[in-house]
Amino acid sequence: MSRIYYTKPSITDLEIRYATDAAANGWGDRCYEYIARFEDAFRQHLGVKYAIATSSCTGALHMGLAALGVGPGDEVILADTNWIATAAPITYLGAKPVFVDILPDSWCIDPEKAEAAITPRTKAIIAVHLYGNLCDMNALLGIGDRYGIPIIEDAAEAIGSIYHGKRAGSMGIFGAFSFHGTKTITTGEGGMFVTNDADLYETVLTLSNHGRARAQTKQFWPDMVGFKYKMSNIQAAIGCAQMERIEQLINRKREIFKSYMGLLMKRHGLTMNPEKPDTINGFWMPTVVFGKQTGITRERLQNTFLAESIDARVFFYPLSSLAIFEGQSENLNSYDISSRAINLPSYYDLSEEEICRVAAIIINMGYGN
Repeated sequence: MSRIYYTKPSITDLEIRYATDAAANGWGDRCYEYIARFEDAFRQHLGVKYAIATSSCTGALHMGLAALGVGPGDEVILADTNWIATAAPITYLGAKPVFVDILPDSWCIDPEKAEAAITPRTKAIIAVHLYGNLCDMNALLGIGDRYGIPIIEDAAEAIGSIYHGKRAGSMGIFGAFSFHGTKTITTGEGGMFVTNDADLYETVLTLSNHGRARAQTKQFWPDMVGFKYKMSNIQAAIGCAQMERIEQLINRKREIFKSYMGLLMKRHGLTMNPEKPDTINGFWMPTVVFGKQTGITRERLQNTFLAESIDARVFFYPLSSLAIFEGQSENLNSYDISSRAINLPSYYDLSEEEICRVAAIIINMGYGN
C-alpha cells in the first residue's frame, strides 16, 4: 500500500530552472536579484506597500516585535491553540506570551477573551489565521484602535485566505508568512515580513541585515544591533517560480478541501474548516473536528491512519499545556478541540483516489451516519 504524506511541495521545471540560474549566475551584482523579484511579486499579490524576504516566519515575527519595541516586562496576547513559532519570538525579547482561548468554530483567537486579557503591560495582540481559517479581524482591529494596541497577523498558514476583500496578512500593523516546505507556497525554508508602515519597514529592513541601514554610506557600519534573517537568492528564485503559479497552487488547495467536504460533510458528528460570509479560506490544511458524542480521540485517529500508511497531523496542542509555559486550563475550547481533531493530507499532487482513501477511513470509524 503506497504511503500518503500529509503534505509536500509542488516543484516543477520552472522552479528548477530559476534555482539553477540563481546557483549558477546569482552572484556579484545579481546576488539579490531573485530576492527583490520575490519581494515585489509577493507585495503586489498581497496588496501591501512593503515586503522583506526572511529566513523564516519566526524571524519575521521576531524582527517585527522588536521593531515595535516589545521587551522585558511586556505582554503579547495570542491564542492558546498555536504552534510554538508564534510564541517563541515573544520570549526571545524577554516579554511574556499571554494565552487566551479560541472560538469553537474558527479555532482562532476569541476577541472577547483577548480584550479581557489586556493589561497596562500589553504591547500587542497576534492574530494567527490557523490552518487558513481567518481571525475576526474587524473585532480585533477595533480592540486595537480602542486601546492603542497594534494587531499583528501571523499568516504563516493563510496564503490564499481573504477577509472582506483583503488578503490575510495585509490588515494588521504587520504580517508574517512562512514558506516552509509544508506551505502552499514554498522556498524550502523562508518567510516574509509585510507592512504598510514606512517607518516600521525601514526599522525591520535594518534589523534584518545586522543593523546596517540602507541609507548608511559607511561600509560595514551597523547603526544598531540587528539580526541575520535574510533569505538566500536561491531560495527566492524558487519563490519567484511559485509566485508565477500562486493562483494555481491556491486553487488546488481549495479543490482538495471541497473534495473532502463532498465526501465527509454529509456525516453527522464532525465539522471542518469554516468559510464565513465575505471570506475566502485558502484551506492550507483541511481539518476535521469530531463531536464529543462520537467518542473519537486524537490517539485513535493517529493509530488508525498509521495502520493504513497515511500521515495525519494532530491538531495543535494548547501552548499552555507545555511544561515550558504557565498552564491555562480555563481555555476550555483550546484544550477540548485539540483532543478530538486531525489535519488531513493536502498537497498539490494528491489524487482523488487518495482523497477517497483518506475519507473512507474516517467514514468507517463507526461514528454514525
